[in-house]
Amino acid sequence: MSVSFSFSDLIAGYVTDSIADDGTFGLKTSDGREFKVKLSPMAYAKLIQNFDEGYPDATGSMRSMLVTGRYLFTYGVFYPDSQIFDAKQIVFAGRQKDDFVFEKQDWWVKQINALGKFYLKAQFGDGDYDYRKYRTTLNLSGVQSSTNFRQETDTISRLVYGFATAFMMTGNDSFLKAAERGTEYLREHMRFVDSDEGIVYWYHGIDVKGEKEDKIFASEFGDDYYAIPAYEQIYALAGPIQTYRCTGDPRIMDDTEKTIKLFNEFLLDKGEHGGYFSHLDPLTLDPLSDSLGHNKGTKNWNSVGDHAPAYLINLWLATGKQEYADMLEYTFDTIEKRFPDYEHSPFVQERFFQDWSHDTTWGWQQNRAVVGHNLKIAWNLMRMQSLKAKDGYVNLAQKIADIMPDAGSDQQRGGWYDVVERTLAEGEEHYRFVWHDRKAWWQQEQAILAYQILAGVLENKEYHRLARESAAFYNAWFLDLEEGGVYFNVLANGIPYLAGGNERGKGSHSMSGYHSFELCYLAAVYTNLLITKQPMDFYFKPIPGGFADNILRVSPDILPPGSVKIGKCEIDGEPYSNFDADALTVTLPKTSERVKVKVQIVPV
Repeated sequence: MSVSFSFSDLIAGYVTDSIADDGTFGLKTSDGREFKVKLSPMAYAKLIQNFDEGYPDATGSMRSMLVTGRYLFTYGVFYPDSQIFDAKQIVFAGRQKDDFVFEKQDWWVKQINALGKFYLKAQFGDGDYDYRKYRTTLNLSGVQSSTNFRQETDTISRLVYGFATAFMMTGNDSFLKAAERGTEYLREHMRFVDSDEGIVYWYHGIDVKGEKEDKIFASEFGDDYYAIPAYEQIYALAGPIQTYRCTGDPRIMDDTEKTIKLFNEFLLDKGEHGGYFSHLDPLTLDPLSDSLGHNKGTKNWNSVGDHAPAYLINLWLATGKQEYADMLEYTFDTIEKRFPDYEHSPFVQERFFQDWSHDTTWGWQQNRAVVGHNLKIAWNLMRMQSLKAKDGYVNLAQKIADIMPDAGSDQQRGGWYDVVERTLAEGEEHYRFVWHDRKAWWQQEQAILAYQILAGVLENKEYHRLARESAAFYNAWFLDLEEGGVYFNVLANGIPYLAGGNERGKGSHSMSGYHSFELCYLAAVYTNLLITKQPMDFYFKPIPGGFADNILRVSPDILPPGSVKIGKCEIDGEPYSNFDADALTVTLPKTSERVKVKVQIVPV
């Protein structure tokens, strides 16, 4: 098949030949394909731009910046009568050849601050943080839906996570206030306490109609209809637990312990097979009920793997309790044992029956792979590796990291794809897209964090290169610099995909203040503390007597033992010395009022 028409597209790559007098230069993609590029007469250039920055024009210095080895994006036109790519726009990753703007010490701090302000305004306007006003659906500009009055538990929790995380990075009390108000709202409106069983479970959501609300207990999504999905219960804890890290509110811990009891009493397979079931019958809490239909006795990535990133790692960081370390180890051992399927596919298997046989006929997934789930496994295995090192963890993480660029990334334009067929049909060499070749914001996050932590922990230059390329694509094309927030999807070439539905909005069942905020937090942690070796500040505002033994644990993530320590600490702006630098703990003063703690974490 020959292409006999012109079309515009994106090339991401490294300059191989500096610019010639006629405006041509060489460009090599991540996988080694070479292009000859020529600047068109009206070509212009800029740097990757963060929120709240002036336009970083680079047109005047564009030619002098096109030096060998520099990474860039160029958007332009392929013509059928020419072997030269006609470049219309250049986006540079930094001013200097080896400079990447998103590795600045405060890049991600500024980004999360802007995201936090966007969601405060979108959900609450300029008034108080009244979650009665919260709406799951926001349009492109952050305007709430005037027709959909559903409040989903998970999306509120994810927004609460975002606000709590933004406070931890910036110290802005407005973010913490919004996080605490949201946590309280979840407790008052979305929580069900089963006193007989000693458990807590969370409603799917509520419909708000003036002063009246209708609670929706079981899920109303087609994949999970009339069931309690494990992932909804898991993500109900995401926001409260991140808030707990800041405050030590004992009520959050009580809810958490009772929700974990739900997991271990009803979702855990206590038989020979192990793991966590994906769904419960809403009346009997039985994972093997016939009423569950195609979800009867099933297990999946979400029910096993999502515990760790959603709440469990943060719960362990806040408490240091062995029972949570043990639960983490159990889930990661299960992933390492059950999910690889490399005899059949470069992608892990994600859906299973009770006995761990593969479920390749379920709903939309069939025998298909979510690229981001593979990367999410690699990222979280490397976190666990720093808590309890096992060869199986790091070996699987590296195997995924080495396989995924060819199987799941776009090596022409940069970025990572969404859902693909897990296997090749006869005569095929490329894994087919299930829906589209567009790229979702959350899957870029998984790639960035996976390769950053692999680069930082293993000191691997190849992983660092992949981390940089992934972060460059995200920061170049996903930030909505006009309206605020990040785009749900971009086209393969980086242009925002705005056809409608979830993909046109900044709030939906899928998108709230979670993945984009989590990315800011952990990209800053991995970049500053593991890769570029720069200090970071973190903020906390404990409730008096909230944390056990008055000990505040301030480790930002599970990092290699001895890699970071406390450099200095302040309480209410005054120097404070009662901390254990190596243990990453602060002994709080006994007060009747809340104090604001600022801790500087430094690389060792």
